[in-house]
Amino acid sequence: MLDCQRVALVTDFGLASPYLGQIHLLLAAGLPALTVIDLISDLPPFRPDLAAYLLPGLVRDVPSSTLFLTVVDPGVGGDCQAVVIEADGNLFLGPDNGLLAMIARRARQCQVWRLDWRPARLSATFHGRDLFAPAAIALLRREPLSLSPLTTADLAGSAWPAELPRIVYQDAYGNLMLGMRAEEIGSTALFTLAGSSLSWARTFSAVPEGQAFWYENAFGLVEIAVNQGSAAQSLGLKVGDRVTLGAA
Repeated sequence: MLDCQRVALVTDFGLASPYLGQIHLLLAAGLPALTVIDLISDLPPFRPDLAAYLLPGLVRDVPSSTLFLTVVDPGVGGDCQAVVIEADGNLFLGPDNGLLAMIARRARQCQVWRLDWRPARLSATFHGRDLFAPAAIALLRREPLSLSPLTTADLAGSAWPAELPRIVYQDAYGNLMLGMRAEEIGSTALFTLAGSSLSWARTFSAVPEGQAFWYENAFGLVEIAVNQGSAAQSLGLKVGDRVTLGAA
């Protein structure tokens, strides 16, 4: 198993919650020499189907040898399995509910395991603290864990579409990220949404103040924005809304 130099937390727990704090305390006690980073904690709640398309962009340009502890788990305590994925120099640990499907699918090199191990004490509703954090500690200490090999086709979400024409994330500025890679779309594409047809611009300063457009963001995703404004407010859109793709 890969040696990792840091842990990155990826959750829908919210910007202020006791859940992140407890996970940090456990990781600090178990891995005191390792850096733990809150990569993102405001993923759309209960929507692994949306977060799955954001994650590959989030990890694309960050340091490798990172263990990503990922939790968006509306079915916690149910029948959902836990998985460990080694993909392109990183480890990913989380529920098998589609959250990690695109990470595995787009990886150049990938190995997948089902996490069969369970701790002696496991609450029904907080597996981030009780299952995934202890498993991360054990993995990074190279302690034995019960793992069963899987294929990428075994993962939940493995048959989902390659691109998702929906809004998967809204940032603090009201910019809206889509589950679509810009390089797969091309700059001639038009997006129709909320009665508006949006064309491509390279950056904000290329359009007048107040104008809506789409561009390739720093994660390689299509992002809808308004120059010095909120696309969410101006266009009346929210996370999960579908967009229509056309061509100029």
